[in-house]
Amino acid sequence: MSPTVPQRLRSDAQENRDRIVEAARELFAESGLDVTIRQVARRAGVGPATLYRRFPSKQDLVLAAFRSELVACRTIVTEGAADTDPWRGLCAVIERITVLNARNQGFTDAFRAEHPGEADFVEHRRELVGELSVLARRAQSAGMLRADFALDDFDLILLAGRGLARAPIATRADAARRFAALTIEGLRAAPTNTPLPAPARLASTIADPTL
Repeated sequence: MSPTVPQRLRSDAQENRDRIVEAARELFAESGLDVTIRQVARRAGVGPATLYRRFPSKQDLVLAAFRSELVACRTIVTEGAADTDPWRGLCAVIERITVLNARNQGFTDAFRAEHPGEADFVEHRRELVGELSVLARRAQSAGMLRADFALDDFDLILLAGRGLARAPIATRADAARRFAALTIEGLRAAPTNTPLPAPARLASTIADPTL
């Protein structure tokens, strides 16, 4: 057997797994955790047997889909923090996180309600908040982010954006981008900025694992 054949088989298997996890994320976001394995297999374009080889139980699939959600969030923040233009990076984080949460907030809430002990989000959140803090300071130093922005405002943006999950699926992403754009304009440093009220301490009240 050619050495390229096992490599191709492994590549095909990984592609199948990725399609299954992405299909599961989409369906759980659209319809909740009552989605069946067959529905996920159909959306992914694979047979149920293929899905079961990758995920022996529905619990395995739900957990894999949720972990994929966390990876997506981490990728957004890491890429934004690595941008040489801190304002551009910050804007990208706000928009992409807002769209991600709008699409999948229902799945996130359902997962946490039904599987409260499956994952520990403390370290995940601590690392991402640390990256966001550095990014925000860089944007302020560049004169682009208003000086009275506080890290707690990230939590305020997340909390305000949760309502987007109630919008129709077809318009949810567009609504999230619009909300993000309005939010970004409010954060932009300008001579006409008026002082903001004191920041609300919301971190302890928002159990949102996607940040």
